[in-house]
Amino acid sequence: MEATPDLIACPTCDALWRKTMPQEGERAVCGRCHTVLLAPKSSNLSVVAALSLTVAVLLIGTTFLPFLRISVRGLSNDSSILDAALAFSAGLTTPLVVATAAMVVFLPLCRVLLLLYVVAPIAAGRKPFRSAGTAFRWAEDLKPWSMAEIFILGCAVALVKVTELAQVVFGPAFWLFVILVIVTVFQDGVLNRWSIWQSLERK
Repeated sequence: MEATPDLIACPTCDALWRKTMPQEGERAVCGRCHTVLLAPKSSNLSVVAALSLTVAVLLIGTTFLPFLRISVRGLSNDSSILDAALAFSAGLTTPLVVATAAMVVFLPLCRVLLLLYVVAPIAAGRKPFRSAGTAFRWAEDLKPWSMAEIFILGCAVALVKVTELAQVVFGPAFWLFVILVIVTVFQDGVLNRWSIWQSLERK
């Protein structure tokens, strides 16, 4: 959504409207396509920064800790997300493995680090870091490509079939991943993008 001091452009139909800031709890919508343009709400940037740091730690933990233990006929094997990716990292499946690892781990990690870069100094009452606006725009662009919740849903569907063939025990990374999805959803809920842009402009 591009904005000027007096005008705001609809991100869906590109219609220009004169910007009038609604009250908290109200919404400003596009008169042409009814896309929500502004929806101000209270935002605690310290909470956003803390949640971003939490997501980063959880992502690192879920990458290296055991995700599942599969046992069949007395044989068992522990596997992490990284192990699963490396197991198919040769041949024609390499691009698929790279894309999966990127969308599940690396892109979400990049996004929360960019959010920390933007939000942490503002929450501390300091001047934003250099190119904070560009970093926040990148973080917003990465959001549709961060698919941790899709991964956990796919795992749940696959495990229905696996449990018929072997005994499956969830490892610590699986539960960390569940917590990660919940924290990410909560983070997106408390993140007030408009107030961050306003803070960057004021600073």
